[in-house]
Amino acid sequence: MDSIGTNRTPLRSVAASATRSSALPRPHRHPALGNRLAATKLGIAARCGGARGYFGKVQRFDAARSAAARAQSGKAGRSVIREMGHTSSDSEMPLNYSSGKAFPLGVSQADAGLNFAIFSQNASSVTLCLKLPERGTQDDAEIVEFALDRQKNKTGDIWHVSVEGLPASGVLYGYRINGPQGWQQGHRFDDSVILLDPYAKLVSGRKYFGVDKEEPSQLFGTYDFDSSPFDWGDDYRLPNLPESDLVIYEMNVRAFTADESSGLGPAVRGSYLGLIDKIPHLLELGVNAVELLPVFEFDELEFKRFPNPRDHMVNTWGYSTINFFAPMSRYASAGGGPVVASKELKQMVKALHNAGIEVILDVVYNHTNEADDANPYMTSFRGIDNKVYYMLDLNNDPQLLNFSGCGNTLNCNHPVVKELVLDSLRHWVKEYHIDGFRFDLASVLCRGPDGSPLDAPPLIKEIAKDSVLSRCKIIAEPWDCGGLYLVGRFPNWDRWAEWNGQYRDDIRRFIKGDPGLKGVFATRVSGSADLYQVNNRKPYHSVNFIIAHDGFTLCDLVSYNSKHNDANGECGRDGCNDNYSWNCGVEGETNDLIVRRLRSRQMKNFHVALMISQGTPMMLMGDEYGHTRYGNNNSYGHDTHINNFQWGQLEERKDGHFRFFSEMIKFRHNHPMLRRDRFLSKNDVTWHEDCWENQESKFLAFTIHDHNSGGDIYLAFNAHEYFVDAVIPPPPQHKSWSRVVDTNLESPNDIVPEGVPLTGSGYRIAPYSCILLKAKP
Repeated sequence: MDSIGTNRTPLRSVAASATRSSALPRPHRHPALGNRLAATKLGIAARCGGARGYFGKVQRFDAARSAAARAQSGKAGRSVIREMGHTSSDSEMPLNYSSGKAFPLGVSQADAGLNFAIFSQNASSVTLCLKLPERGTQDDAEIVEFALDRQKNKTGDIWHVSVEGLPASGVLYGYRINGPQGWQQGHRFDDSVILLDPYAKLVSGRKYFGVDKEEPSQLFGTYDFDSSPFDWGDDYRLPNLPESDLVIYEMNVRAFTADESSGLGPAVRGSYLGLIDKIPHLLELGVNAVELLPVFEFDELEFKRFPNPRDHMVNTWGYSTINFFAPMSRYASAGGGPVVASKELKQMVKALHNAGIEVILDVVYNHTNEADDANPYMTSFRGIDNKVYYMLDLNNDPQLLNFSGCGNTLNCNHPVVKELVLDSLRHWVKEYHIDGFRFDLASVLCRGPDGSPLDAPPLIKEIAKDSVLSRCKIIAEPWDCGGLYLVGRFPNWDRWAEWNGQYRDDIRRFIKGDPGLKGVFATRVSGSADLYQVNNRKPYHSVNFIIAHDGFTLCDLVSYNSKHNDANGECGRDGCNDNYSWNCGVEGETNDLIVRRLRSRQMKNFHVALMISQGTPMMLMGDEYGHTRYGNNNSYGHDTHINNFQWGQLEERKDGHFRFFSEMIKFRHNHPMLRRDRFLSKNDVTWHEDCWENQESKFLAFTIHDHNSGGDIYLAFNAHEYFVDAVIPPPPQHKSWSRVVDTNLESPNDIVPEGVPLTGSGYRIAPYSCILLKAKP
């Protein structure tokens, strides 16, 4: 998630975070200022074992009590255990168990049957739980359990078993794990809970997104070895776009088409297939990369587990990861489930790639959905080996450390957890052909097991050096909730890009008219060399953005001075208080034409600044038509029009606001001088300024030089309340200036791609507006 402002101290101390005992879910905290804007990761313990009858008849098969059933298989030395206590019908195949092997982790096909392997260093017992489709429907099937023998089914810290007789698909599985009960040693074992395999490639739970009438569902891992490999096509090619050419569109898969105005049928709205239907819109806009809010499996109904002020909300952003390998199953069309979700996600990636659009995933490896010790929601890691998977304050009872603002912090640089993250990333690249990753609160990944910052974090280095990930864009959100603010200083090995939070803050402040920012504005639009011109880093390692999913939309940035978050149920306490916004004279919706025109100019000004800046631009879904959340700057919990793309509004504004945004993106694509792969030199730009120290000046003009064809670009930004008469410099030899952009003009004159010839040597630039001139023959 994102932060606003320059305060580098954490919102609250780690100790306070860990010991808070409120029964209410907590907001996602901002890493630098205010609250972190995303879904709370709290919930009640999933005591499925405490109500075991709910999940059907349970039969437990203890290997120690099944010695009489052991038999020798055809392979010498292999001990086979037949499940005891169950009378199979003629149509049922008996299950045979053997020792299995330690690798690979998860479920894999073996010579004879399927191999199950799971890591737990501190467990004393592990029981494999299976739900078999031929023994009932998925909802009422028996749970067959097999207790692993630590002598035969354990190698090092990995527990494993091979099972013969299982179908190649349709089986649900999990584990019961027990171990030391010493809370003060950091253990949280509870074998009454069926736990999800961290390496499960598919997760089965509820079928339909946000349907709270659907019965609560135990989460199980599942697999599919029956389906043929996905057909990517003979002519299929990865886009492999140069990083300097990217224009990133941050978006939410569900929110993009969930609204009825999408024109899609109910079965497809909010799905991976729904996004495919709208690819023509992305092409018309001109973006060439989508950055998808989390598509790993998460529980959108986590707020509804017990009565609380936010139990009316649905986690629609998804920053609450349950499993790092499985695609969000409820993004499948028509409630199709995990196998369908996997296939349709691949269809979506293939369609985007065929359109020349790369796919970047927003990934959350800094914490999981399992919350804190006060209100745990045990589904996997906590019950498998809490002491390994999470950072702990061993001197404080020991409580979970909370550098994520969400109750727990994944112990990413522990060797086992590090490999889990790397295996997950490789899986998404190899299985789903993902082009890159944006790492949420990536500063967490720079901490050691005790939470202390590391100069050369092993995980960060291995991601940068990994051969499978070598073709991928890797982008850090370079801060966390513990105050580790690393903008411009993120360990990078010349590979990592960063969300440039300093760019966002400085551009917002200059455009809205704050004094003393002219020099800073110049630094930001020219590539933030003060932050990134180190070693072999490039301008495109700065991901420039003004708006992201957190905080105000672009429309709300120019419409509200203050957040309006009452709909979130926290009496306005959540969300960031410092947004560097300006309402242009009236708070919120208004019919005042003067205010509305000023807001329109300001949105265009921001977009021009973003598209002419050196670096990699990123914009938010919906800003191309002026989407509003009505001042809610923390909208993680609204599966409504607040977040959902409004296709009707897009059509209404297609010839005005949308046209400007689209043409400006295409102007960037058509002018390589705006996306250099090296930092600007003094020969690349001329600043028409001789008084940088004037704190009251809010006007800046400059010329970017085209050394190849002389097609220079002149830009001027006026953030004053009054007109400025600018003296236009002479154009290059044998050229003349043409006006391409004047944000003070009404559409279609506000942007004319072919240019309007300019006469004279001056230009009167309106208050709160900008112009762009192009030198043409």
